[in-house]
Amino acid sequence: MSLNERLQVYRSCVENALEHWLPDSNVQPAHLHEAMRYSVLSDGKRIRPVLVFATGEAFAVPLEQLESPACAVELIHAYSLIHDDLPAMDDDDLRRGRPTCHKAFDEATAILAGDALQALAFHILAHTTTIKVGAEQRLRMIDILARASGSRGMAGGQAIDLAAVGKKLNLAELENMHIHKTGALIRASVELGALCSADIQKPAFDNVSHYAKCIGLAFQIQDDILDVEGDTETLGKPQGSDIERNKPTYPELLGMESAKKAAADLHTQALESLSDFDQSADPLRWIADYIVQRQK
Repeated sequence: MSLNERLQVYRSCVENALEHWLPDSNVQPAHLHEAMRYSVLSDGKRIRPVLVFATGEAFAVPLEQLESPACAVELIHAYSLIHDDLPAMDDDDLRRGRPTCHKAFDEATAILAGDALQALAFHILAHTTTIKVGAEQRLRMIDILARASGSRGMAGGQAIDLAAVGKKLNLAELENMHIHKTGALIRASVELGALCSADIQKPAFDNVSHYAKCIGLAFQIQDDILDVEGDTETLGKPQGSDIERNKPTYPELLGMESAKKAAADLHTQALESLSDFDQSADPLRWIADYIVQRQK
């Protein structure tokens, strides 16, 4: 299959899983469930669940065994976007081309929707019957997602980001912020996909984990580039919002051409991390290409 065909299969799988696990909007409390579904089932790229599927396939894990972990990471991502958009955080009115959750519903409902999605993600990993690994490995998966979501991962990165507004960061500080804010969940997605294999070996796990670290940073650099060079209609969110908030970015720190070179170098490192894998890892290679070439 081509990349687009494979991505469509992955996205169809995760959409079905999300429909299975999300409470119906007619179930009480209906307003909260409606807000959860509104935020999760919008037209997103699904990069993180796609990474779960692509990594699992590199280790010959059947797609049906990857659906629940893919669903869990997408719910964590959706919760983070709801909270990032809140007035107390980034204060955005537009997400994925339509009003953000707190604009479509209200601020209190948006907070609760994010809280509920986070809890649901861990419920899925704890209760799904489709993961075919032992209890110890399943606990490791839960631990990885918890770390990636918390103060030593995504939430910590957002705290660093908020504190950095209006400040000049050096390259190491900027990378540290994004390794936590964006990279942690991307890395967790790849690691969860690998851990769905019952006979995962440490060298192979370490290689895909390093791949994920590289594409996580490359993803953020490309985001920063698009904030300058993209347009609101294509991005589905306000263009130039980082500049308007005086947030530190790679183009601002390195210059546009050096930022693009940094993304290209990380792309090369990511591909080198997969050198021991055969064509079964081609979806991971294609995703690395997509991350540095995407326009939204």
